[in-house]
Amino acid sequence: MNLRLKSEFYVQALVRRVQAAFSDGGASAYVARRGDADAGVIFIRVDRLDGSAGVLTLFTDMNGERKARVVLPPETPSDEASARMRREAERDPDIWLVDIEDARGRHFLEEKIDGAWPMRQD
Repeated sequence: MNLRLKSEFYVQALVRRVQAAFSDGGASAYVARRGDADAGVIFIRVDRLDGSAGVLTLFTDMNGERKARVVLPPETPSDEASARMRREAERDPDIWLVDIEDARGRHFLEEKIDGAWPMRQD
């Protein structure tokens, strides 16, 4: 039996993971939009603090494994990423949005990433 982690619990854990890394790299995270506590789709917007941002979303594959998919690459202009998230929220009001601010573009996810997500090596 595959037990699925509730969206709210996952989001809380992700924010704490980013906050724990704050002392060694200057990253921060906050919940920009609260969705359905049990099964809301989770989006992660990573702001690289230079006018660019990327977006990832979590999904469960056919084998029941949770993965992340790149919706917009990290080089996307921030205003374009914000507009995309507004459209997603209009389409589905139950989504979650976690904003991560990290100059290196780290997403802090432990899941496999479906798509390219290059990080800065500064």
